Amino acid sequence: MALDPKLLEILVCPMTKGPLRLSRDKSELISKSARLAYPIRDGIPVMLVDEARALRDDEDA
Repeated sequence: MALDPKLLEILVCPMTKGPLRLSRDKSELISKSARLAYPIRDGIPVMLVDEARALRDDEDA
């Protein structure tokens, strides 16, 4: 399920308030500044820091 582009424009990282990038292959929203990936479940972004996974060093933020 695709994420509405208008929603992506207004969503920010809850930790840094910085921009997010959609990772289509993993269904996540990536925060480069926080090095976190927020999951998208059933088309709904889960914008909780406790639910985000930390990006590994070898992953491109």
